[in-house]
Amino acid sequence: MSNRIIGPVEQFYIDIEIKRIEAEKALLEEQGPAKPKRGRPRKNKLYFTVDTENAIIAYNIETSQHLRNKVFNEYIYNPLFKMTQSLIHRYKFYHFDSRTTDVQNEVIAFILEKLPKYTQEKGRAFSYFSIVAKNYLIQNNYKHYNRKKSKAPVISIDSQRDVTNEIIRGEQKSEIQDFYHQWIDHCDHNMDKIIRYKRDMPIAYAILEIFRNCENIETYNKKALYIMVREMVDVKTQYITRVVNILKKEYLRLFKIYQEKRTVN
Repeated sequence: MSNRIIGPVEQFYIDIEIKRIEAEKALLEEQGPAKPKRGRPRKNKLYFTVDTENAIIAYNIETSQHLRNKVFNEYIYNPLFKMTQSLIHRYKFYHFDSRTTDVQNEVIAFILEKLPKYTQEKGRAFSYFSIVAKNYLIQNNYKHYNRKKSKAPVISIDSQRDVTNEIIRGEQKSEIQDFYHQWIDHCDHNMDKIIRYKRDMPIAYAILEIFRNCENIETYNKKALYIMVREMVDVKTQYITRVVNILKKEYLRLFKIYQEKRTVN
């Protein structure tokens, strides 16, 4: 008898086959003897299913690159492709210079970098990665839109610009962005100490993921932030508010320390 250990992806395929056989048995028991059906067979309209989520989990813990590629191509790529297509047309991200399919593959490549960060405690995989994809599209659509505007003919030049103040504001913004990324990393590595209740963890991770993937955070208002978090973890507003206040308090505490260190140096 072989003592070979079955890997995560192999176990995933075994589970898929067992599920298929059980579904067929249940259908036969329910319908009785097979009867001819009219029309075309019904198709499953859901493209991002529990199987997709389980495939992602297996992909993340699999050590064989061959099996990782196999499960990605067969169970993960198409759902991500359809998800990005839906987001682009739903929110009208049409300022990219490339074709839609090229933009979709660009987003999928970005998501691929984020796949290892996904765990079930961060919520449903579809909600998690749709937020990741949407933030990427918002940020880069915004950049392409500004690039198009910058190429437009200049009609007039404002001679009243305060260049000194613009330089100061630029330095302040750079300082805040530097701390901003440090704060995200700090929260990510100390979440169990910052967030007291386990049920609040997915909310906190959702908020951090939104911030991590968007350098143009000023384009979001509070309402939009809450909507995106609710789409990702499906919780009531009061729970989001509680977590936001905790993270905000931690932000202010660390920023004070950050400024004090900069003053000393």
